[in-house]
Amino acid sequence: MKAIRLGALAMGSVLAFSACSSAATPSPSASGSAAPSSAASGGGLAVKIGIELPMSGGEAPNGVPAANGVALALSQIQVPGFTITINQQDDAVNGVHNANQGAKNMQTLANDPSTLFVVGPYNSNVAQAEIPVSNAAGLMQCSPANTAVSLTKGAAAVALRATNPSQIAYVRVATTDDNQGAGGADIAYNLVGAHSAYVLDDTQTYGVGLVAGFTAAFKALGGTIVGSASPPDTTTDFTSYVTTIQGLNPPYVFFGGVTTSGLGLFRKQMAQQGIANIPFGGGDGISDGSAATTSTFLNIAGPAGDVSTYSTVAAIHDIPNPTAFSSAYKAMFNTDPGGYSAPAYACAQVFLQALKAVGTGVTDLATLRSKIRAYVADPANKYDTVLGTVGFDANGDTTQHTISYYKFDPTTKDWAFVKQRDFVADPIPGLATTP
Repeated sequence: MKAIRLGALAMGSVLAFSACSSAATPSPSASGSAAPSSAASGGGLAVKIGIELPMSGGEAPNGVPAANGVALALSQIQVPGFTITINQQDDAVNGVHNANQGAKNMQTLANDPSTLFVVGPYNSNVAQAEIPVSNAAGLMQCSPANTAVSLTKGAAAVALRATNPSQIAYVRVATTDDNQGAGGADIAYNLVGAHSAYVLDDTQTYGVGLVAGFTAAFKALGGTIVGSASPPDTTTDFTSYVTTIQGLNPPYVFFGGVTTSGLGLFRKQMAQQGIANIPFGGGDGISDGSAATTSTFLNIAGPAGDVSTYSTVAAIHDIPNPTAFSSAYKAMFNTDPGGYSAPAYACAQVFLQALKAVGTGVTDLATLRSKIRAYVADPANKYDTVLGTVGFDANGDTTQHTISYYKFDPTTKDWAFVKQRDFVADPIPGLATTP
């Protein structure tokens, strides 16, 4: 679990919002999950913010902390003239995120006229299924965690907006995998000192895109890819893949994918075959909590598999000292925030600031939904958030391109922050970026 940096501007913003916070504070459940009935009670028109995240089974370490971020925002921020409640949806089926379920959930949210904005989803392949639905409905959604390039850039992104090709109804506060993959390559080449690597992906949208970003950046740095594989996301026996790696003995292994695709099990099997000494890296798909938390990557990989393991998060990191956000989160949920708790809070802030900007005097819900979508899609608008000042470009991508680096800490049995890199201010030389 990681908290997120609060710059001076962002912290002032949070404290200012807290001064007008609602008395209706959500009560966390025993598991620390968000309370769907929580409200920012400003009086007046009743509206909803949707949450579409994986909330159960092995996905709970991802979705629950993000949903909690939204609940915390509603407990602290109110918009005069509106009472805001949560419409909560879970896209996990049998404990694993499911794109079809996500699309159904988005349709459910779109069919509720009082739902004006959605925070989510968490997984990029779920977003791929949801964007056509939210685009057709003109319902703005903000992902705290999606990183696949194809969701916003190029012909693939336009195809997802088939109903309204020129209308943006999807934004994200996480940066893309051309940046996150570059962060993973930076770790391998410059921090670990590995000049060759073996790469794998879990065949999902996110994993494939992340490996593509890693490969391009690693080669730009001067590295060599000695082999690759794409184990299906249902794989449980990775023996053949591990044996291949054992024979090649590369100085680094990078796996693009998520914990529920078996990445923790893969690392555990590397350890069982005696090659845990090979450093291992992944993206935010494995940065889902400490070894003490059930179903996380570190928990599944086990003590031998956790060593020499690296991950990234597509957002800025916290300063070492306690912050207004992390303190408030822990007070409310009795646990530290997750890697995407603050980004989800930031998505909620985007909605609340948009509602305040365009909602005065508007009582027709369809008009209000349309105005919020248009306001958030306008690149001229900026938001003071827990992440700092956030804006969105013409594609819906965040103007923040910072990746945070983590390494397993054997003392805390958790991810420890190493450094972060802003790929706008400090790009990898010679690496072409996706337009």
